[in-house]
Formats: sequence, structure tokens, C-alpha cells
Amino acid sequence: MLRSGTAFTPLPSTSLSQTKTHPDPHRVILPIISAQLPNISYTVSDTALESRGLILHRTPEGLNLNQLNSVFVAVGFPRRDPDKIQVALEHTDSLIWVESLKTKRPVAFARATGDGVFNAIIWDVVVDPTFQGIGLGKAVMERLLEELLQKGITNIALYSEPRVLGFYRPMGFVADPDGIRGMVYSRKQNKNKNK
Repeated sequence: MLRSGTAFTPLPSTSLSQTKTHPDPHRVILPIISAQLPNISYTVSDTALESRGLILHRTPEGLNLNQLNSVFVAVGFPRRDPDKIQVALEHTDSLIWVESLKTKRPVAFARATGDGVFNAIIWDVVVDPTFQGIGLGKAVMERLLEELLQKGITNIALYSEPRVLGFYRPMGFVADPDGIRGMVYSRKQNKNKNK
């Protein structure tokens, strides 16, 4: 689902309704997004997940990293070194993953890192393609956002391909509030500068 390119940040709740939409399609390259979810009601309940043979986890215990890597690859992420995934998980503040009870494999995943007080970045939101379309992306995002907001963290960022920005808008994310733009360090750009 998510790969890279879009940063998200929250607006005060009064600003959310005043945000104007920008019709220029080129403005979605690195837009700043806002998240404001004061009272989250889940699109798919834990009970509904369980009735479909799926169980939600909030810790990495039991998560097979090779199987998670297979989900990453299935959605177009590069294959990652499992040892590096383990280190990333050790530095993760919040994570949600969904396991198929039938196959004992992860089928959806999302995690967030941050300073634990003001800022968080959501990474690696993925749903196995064979399980897409049943609300698992929303299930992991709603619960991850709820956990971050309960901790008092409201400056929430994530990276997204422009083609999936519409997935995040119903969850309270809006593009480019107040004309703010994000930037990303580019090693390629820096290498060209040194030539």
C-alpha cells in the first residue's frame, strides 16, 4: 500500500474544516497531511476479524519476519534483510499486525516510530493482496492512529504513493494544509552535487 513520498501532519480540529482542497494534481508529490481522529469507531471490529479467522496483534511476538517480508514483496516493497527488520521492530513504538489463523501467517501490518511525545511516523502499511478489499488496511490504520492519539501524539506523518492518497482521506488525512511542503534527503542529489 504505502511506499514513499508523502508526509502527514495534524491540524488543530478547528483548522480541519477550514482546509481548502488544491485542484492541482502536481501538489500531491510531497504534501503535508493532517490527521484528527478524536473518537475512532472501527470500520471492522475485533469480533468481525475473528469471525473471518483473523486475529489482531499489538506486539511483534509470534510475527514471522520471513513471512512478513513475503507480504512486503507481494505489495511491491523490496525484500529486506530479516535481521534489519528485527532491529527496526526493536525501535518501533507502536505496531499492529493481523494473522490468518488458518495459515498462521501475517496478512496485514503497520508500525510507527517517533519521539513518544509529539511526533510519530507511520511505516510499512501493507495488506497481503489476497486479503485486500475486506477492510484490513483500515483496521490496522484505525488502531495504530488510536494508539498514537491516546499517547497524546498528534503530529503523525507517513509516506504514501500518490495513487493511494484516497485511502487515507476518509481517516482524516488532508493534503497540503496551508501550503506546507515536506522534503526528503536524496543521496542521489547529494552525489550529483559532489561530482
